[in-house]
Amino acid sequence: MRKMMTVAALAGAVLVAACNTVGGVGKDVSSAGDAVSTAADKTK
Repeated sequence: MRKMMTVAALAGAVLVAACNTVGGVGKDVSSAGDAVSTAADKTK
């Protein structure tokens, strides 16, 4: 039972870390897209 609880806690920690990582990547991609859009607008 104790081993099962430990595995569940570790799995939960990994899932939370993965969600934060994916969220960070999304923000980076969005920021890069905004920069490209701004540069394209200035080029017009």
